[in-house]
Amino acid sequence: MVPGPVSPGNLGAAAGARRGAWFAAWPIRRKLLAMVLLPLLGVLPLLGLVLLVWGNAALDRLLITKVRSDLAVAHGYFDRVLGEVAASTGAVADSQALHAALLAASPAGLPAAIAAATSAARPADGGAALRALMARFKQREGLDFVRLRDGSGRLLAADFDPADPAAGPAWQPPVAGSGRATAAIEVLAPAEQGLLSPALRQRVPVPLVATRNAQPSERQQEDRAMVVRATAPVLAADGRVLAWVQAGVLLNRNLPFIDHINAIVYPQGALPFGSQGTATLFLDDVRISTNVRLFDGPAAGGLGGGAGGGEQRAIGTRVSMAVRDAVLGRGETWLDRAFVVNDWYVSAYQPLANGQGQRVGMLYVGYLERPFTLLKYSVLAGIGLVFFGVMIVAALLVLRWAGLIFRPIEQMAQTMRQVEAGALASRVGPVASADEIGALAGHLDHLLDTIADKTQALQRWNAELDAKVADRTRALEAAQQQLLRTEKMAAVGQLTASIAHEVNNPIAVIQGNLDLMRELLGPQAQPVLAELKLVDEQIERMRLIVTQLLQFARPNEFAGYVEAVQPGRALDDCLVLAKHLLARSRISIARDFASRRVAMINRQELQQVLVNLIVNAIQAMPEGGVLSLATSDWTAADGRLGLRIEVADTGPGLADALIGELFKPFVTRKQDGTGLGLWISRSIVERYGGDIVASNRPAGQGSGAVMAVLLACDVALGAA
Repeated sequence: MVPGPVSPGNLGAAAGARRGAWFAAWPIRRKLLAMVLLPLLGVLPLLGLVLLVWGNAALDRLLITKVRSDLAVAHGYFDRVLGEVAASTGAVADSQALHAALLAASPAGLPAAIAAATSAARPADGGAALRALMARFKQREGLDFVRLRDGSGRLLAADFDPADPAAGPAWQPPVAGSGRATAAIEVLAPAEQGLLSPALRQRVPVPLVATRNAQPSERQQEDRAMVVRATAPVLAADGRVLAWVQAGVLLNRNLPFIDHINAIVYPQGALPFGSQGTATLFLDDVRISTNVRLFDGPAAGGLGGGAGGGEQRAIGTRVSMAVRDAVLGRGETWLDRAFVVNDWYVSAYQPLANGQGQRVGMLYVGYLERPFTLLKYSVLAGIGLVFFGVMIVAALLVLRWAGLIFRPIEQMAQTMRQVEAGALASRVGPVASADEIGALAGHLDHLLDTIADKTQALQRWNAELDAKVADRTRALEAAQQQLLRTEKMAAVGQLTASIAHEVNNPIAVIQGNLDLMRELLGPQAQPVLAELKLVDEQIERMRLIVTQLLQFARPNEFAGYVEAVQPGRALDDCLVLAKHLLARSRISIARDFASRRVAMINRQELQQVLVNLIVNAIQAMPEGGVLSLATSDWTAADGRLGLRIEVADTGPGLADALIGELFKPFVTRKQDGTGLGLWISRSIVERYGGDIVASNRPAGQGSGAVMAVLLACDVALGAA
């Protein structure tokens, strides 16, 4: 047969077949060497270069993203400060004390008479009272200044006595009808700072410090003040505006404020590799409050507080010209690296606007760039070394290809032996072979993973079951304890009701016989009238105790009447009742009645509480000692006036564990005690808005317990 013509396609296919046959004829070692060396010498270096470039850009973006989030946190806190200043100003404007002071100054014709009354009251008590009230508001709300103005802007009162009441910024009344406090940033020129206290005015001037890359300026000092100022109306009941409250915070050299921002944005340990986070407030382009430090700089007094020894805050330094133009000039937010005083920082600057929308300053946060730059170069160098090492290791592996043929089989056999020995986490791992041996190794690992997952699932379900059983057990125990307490309380209630009912009968008999005795004796009862009166009082006290026992059983059916009780006299009366115990002991009495107030409480109930405390103190000193009785004025945390009655002994004191349990029912350290006395006493005092506090004498004053009765009061005894 004569062969037909050969087409070009047939020639190409034949050539490809010959090349394929030639490649197929290569040994496995040569094939693997060719397949490995091609990516090692071509693809890996290119991939490494791409990874280096991408890693550099990605790390820079990561740093910018972090500083953007830091700025958001700082700006959020700054906005919250504005809201808090507004809320504090509104609280001052709405306070009952301010309304009462305004009515006291001019009760007849508010608001028209306020200005006349207050301007005339500068030397009188009314102006001093308003000024003291403003100072108290300033301290309570954490403000730097508080002022009170009438509708025309006339100053009615300030937190101090200004030399020039007319000084200060021009009065701009808020929008008509605004009933809410508003806060904004304001910049005060020197002529507008007259109503700042002398201490605040000393914080305002900031000497300018020559700063690299800053915009040239002829100024030597920044003498303007940046404040957060809020205005709130004082409204009458009918909605009329009686006056306006202006209050705020000075930001110049406000180091606690800027340090708090820095602590919020960059808490301890927030920045790795030794980087330092900073925060700054700018007035225009001048740092007026910052924790950026000047290292090895002159210890100039105008630089603010510092660590000493060549490290001061960079107050008075200025921002670079590029940042100033972008942030203050164009109103942009700067998110980039920037030169800050003496080093490069990853920085974020945001413009701050006043109430009219004018850009007057900047808020800055940032952190040192140098540690991250070193980290970046180290990472990039590490990536290069890793790629170079991979190439070397891969070449060595290719040369040792023969050994990689049988090693997967050995690995599988070794893995099976380890699993049989109990090492269930053992795996063959990745192998270099992609043929049936490699597939078999993968299938074996998959099988072992499946077995391990099932085993872990069984263990997890077992643990969950144990946890549920434990939770149900704890819930059952808690329910049992609550049921036991409820049963105890029910039993005590029934017992007290029964005792109260039984005691009422002998009390009635005693009272009847006492009245009969007084009637039969007639004038002959004069020598013992005092004793008969004391018996009457004690019968009345017994009736009150019976009433309280019934109140313990049915508290909603009984209540005592309230009267003004002098604490010192109440203590003396209680000593008379306890004189039979004092007569049998070697106990001396120490009195210190310093309180000039009276308690609003039922006299008999207070006497019951004090007698209980005195008896407990006497029983704590069986060998004798000093019983200390003291009264003093006391002010509650919410500002309510009150008084403090202390009963102290020189006994062994109270154990720490007992103090925490002392006022619970049935808790006592006396063998014959019921554990209800202090519980009932505290319940009585709490019913009148007070409390009983137990403690030991302070260190250095000897041993002994101190029981303090805290009572609210609205009436003072006066100077007599």
